[in-house]
Amino acid sequence: MRRPTIAREVVATSQPLAAQAGLAMLRQGGNAVDAALAAGIALTVVEPASTGLGSDAFALVWDGRTVHALNGSGGAPRAWTPDVLKSWSGIAPRGWNSITVPGMVALWRDLSERFGRLPFAKLFEPAIEWAEAGFPVSPSVADRWQVQAAELAPQPGFADAYMPGGKVPAIGQIFRLPALARSLQDIAETKGRTFYEGRLAEAMLGHSRAHGGLMAAEDLANHRTDWVTPLQADVLGHTLYEMPPNSQGLVVPMTLGILAHCDVDIADLGGAASIHLQIEAFKLAAADVARYVADPDAMPVHAEALLSPDYLKTRAKLIGDRAQTYQAGLPVDGGTVVVTAGDRDGMMVSLLQSNFVGFGSGVVVPDTGISLHNRAGSFTFKEGHPNAPAPGKRPLHTLLPAMVFKDGAPLISLGVTGGNMQPQGHVQLLLRVLAANSEPQSAIEAARYRYMADMAINLEDRVDDAVKTQLAARGHVIKPMPPGYMDFGSAQIVYRLGESWLAATDNRKDGAAIGW
Repeated sequence: MRRPTIAREVVATSQPLAAQAGLAMLRQGGNAVDAALAAGIALTVVEPASTGLGSDAFALVWDGRTVHALNGSGGAPRAWTPDVLKSWSGIAPRGWNSITVPGMVALWRDLSERFGRLPFAKLFEPAIEWAEAGFPVSPSVADRWQVQAAELAPQPGFADAYMPGGKVPAIGQIFRLPALARSLQDIAETKGRTFYEGRLAEAMLGHSRAHGGLMAAEDLANHRTDWVTPLQADVLGHTLYEMPPNSQGLVVPMTLGILAHCDVDIADLGGAASIHLQIEAFKLAAADVARYVADPDAMPVHAEALLSPDYLKTRAKLIGDRAQTYQAGLPVDGGTVVVTAGDRDGMMVSLLQSNFVGFGSGVVVPDTGISLHNRAGSFTFKEGHPNAPAPGKRPLHTLLPAMVFKDGAPLISLGVTGGNMQPQGHVQLLLRVLAANSEPQSAIEAARYRYMADMAINLEDRVDDAVKTQLAARGHVIKPMPPGYMDFGSAQIVYRLGESWLAATDNRKDGAAIGW
């Protein structure tokens, strides 16, 4: 088992160079927000298969008094009118029309202005240096790059930026992104303004027009980060904070709330009976989220109704001894990266940013290094569905920063990568740490399951064969993992230990937890 890091100030993320960028800010007098931002900015350089300048981002911040939640996702282009949309049967996973307004750069600026200690430009220095001088490509980054290369090579601008000479970089190769370095410098100097109204905005819009996209100047210029009220729920004797809609954050407290009415064997969380209950509870919660959660203005059911203990109890009664598919209930209505950090003053941060599916849309704007996400693929093309696309509307989002408090005091900041693996990872980690009293590093390293769809599940190789046999007997269909599959999630946790922090990271990527 990997040993966790214990220090007065810590930062944990999925790539060692990015963790060093965060630590550099702490050593220069910055706080946890400065550290998280510097690491997140660096990840757009050193882990480009998961996050780029055209990503979205979500964050939770504990400032010593309040948990603040920031929604850095953007809306669909205003040109996506009903007349345009009715000619579409769906959204292609790649290309310009898979892109909503990228919100990460604005979140960086807003988070820094409100909570940071260091100058905004200082946070960019490590990333700019690695983009200019080059960085050694780490193992899991090289693997993800290789898996996606053939599909993404035809996308406009991708091969020029990320496959020079038609090749993907090898592990340890020094890779340079000079155009991205210039863009990072522009963002640092203008506090992000160039991305939404200046040179970089013009470059994105010109590229969109040239390749059939409908993004317009007003879409970028009108984007704003939303400061929202985090979801709060009592789970396992603790207070859990998750992101509210349009995030899928509801899945976690709903799943744990359903499990509260089930006989879960805490002493054997990796056993077949326990895994079966966890999967079935997740499926019930996910069915409701898929039916009801969207841009908050479009939701027909409030989050409070979905979290009602009485409603969750009725959902728990549907679970039997065999795997099932579930419809949504009827409540009464009244490629991602994670950075976690904690500083000596007790501030803690959970920051997630993502291209969504690997390199996202595959679109890279020439001479800028800007790779753009494909979040529009999360819209639902079903008439009358609350998550149907519309001009300016935000899609259902996967990003889930989370925090846990005990008796009003901060205890844990965490995040997990991997689409619908994110809430499943939260549930598995929280059950181990909060209910079974596992040390965070051992909780991270325990074998995981992942529910896919219908009856299908994936199990990590380390799951015991007897457990696999028993799950199959209950009706779960265990699917083989596709080649290059890495999405059992990469988790990062910081855990408060009196006057210091314990930081735990995941070896499912090239994770690093460091401090001083």
